[in-house]
Order: sequence, then structure tokens, then C-alpha cells
Amino acid sequence: MGLSKEQLLARLKELEIDFSQYDHPVVLTVEAQAKYVGHLGGGLSKNLFLKDKKSRFYIVSYLADTKVDPKVLSVRLGLGKGGLRMAPEEALGEILQVPLGSVTPLSLVNESARNVSLLLDHRFRSQKFCFFHPLSNDMSISLTTNGLDKFLKSIKRDPSYVDLEANPSVGKDQPPDLASLVPSSSVVLPDPLETAASSKVPTENKISASNKSTKSAASTS
Repeated sequence: MGLSKEQLLARLKELEIDFSQYDHPVVLTVEAQAKYVGHLGGGLSKNLFLKDKKSRFYIVSYLADTKVDPKVLSVRLGLGKGGLRMAPEEALGEILQVPLGSVTPLSLVNESARNVSLLLDHRFRSQKFCFFHPLSNDMSISLTTNGLDKFLKSIKRDPSYVDLEANPSVGKDQPPDLASLVPSSSVVLPDPLETAASSKVPTENKISASNKSTKSAASTS
């Protein structure tokens, strides 16, 4: 089971990382989040949870006004133009262990997310502080990039800040500039239908199901 919001906040305090917390109703978009913390200054973050064709997962975290083209990002990772797609909804619970609308770099604290790659917007560094959900989208916390970096290093992650709006040429003599950020391991999710079937049918009469849920798990706040 993943960390709770309260456990994460306690971890930040133990690490002596400065943050401010703001309770608000559940929000599913950065636009909704802005109604509660947008007037406080700082940068609002958008967060995408992506998957490639080899079942490797990525969190892309960026300022709300940064323009991110997943096709360009896919090429820069060496995956081809169509190499990235939104991760399925069940991956939120199985891998990040957060509810829908709560994708955050802070979810990498969970052991189940150990193979998820994190790409951070280099523009975060231009902000006095930025807002992130602390594993739950009924609260936002403000962190400086120094604080975020300290947290990531505490879980043995080296922060990778990237110019997500760049579109460098990729070719024979110009290898993908972000290829080093592709995870080395893939993650196989349990089939939700197969799991449900096995819980209802005796072991000797198990049936298999091949259809998988394909709900999108992208979060914009």
C-alpha cells in the first residue's frame, strides 16, 4: 500500500523541507486548482502519466503554460513519433498508488513507482515555488525546486530538468537527446477482468479474459 497524504507530509517535515499546504475541494484539472491557489503566486504544475509500447512509464511534470507535444517528446526519447500514449487508469492505483487527478512527482516515493521515469520542466526553476498535489487532489502544497530536489534525492532519484518545448533534430548523426531518461524496466499490469474473474470462480474453473480497460489516466493538475 502506498503512502498516505499525511505520511508524505510527515516525510517532508522529517527532511526539513519547507512547504505550505492548502486544503481545497477535489480538483481534476489545473484550471480548477487555480481557483484555490492561483492567486498565491508561484507556478501551477500539470502532470502527465504516460506509457510507451514496451510498458515503460513516465511522469512529465511542467508549468501550466508550457507547451508539451507528446509526439515530439516521444521522438526525443528515441521512441518514434507514436511511441507515447496516456497510461491506463488502473496504472494510477497499481503503480503510482494515487487517485485519478492526483499525478505528481511526489508519487515516486512509493516503491511500486521505482521504475517510473520523471521529466521535470526546466522552467520550474524560474519560479519562486510551484504547486503539486501531495498524493491526493484535495490539497496542494507549494515547494521550491530546491525542496523538490532534496525530496527526490532522499528517495535516490536524480532530478532531470528538461526544456520540454524544445524540438531538436534527431537523425543518424543526432541521437535522441532524452534517450537516457527511458526506464530500463517495463511494468506488467494485472488484467482487471481476469483478476475479477479469478475472485468469483473456483480455482479449478478459472476463466481467462483478454479485454483490458483502456481509460486514460492523464492528470492535468
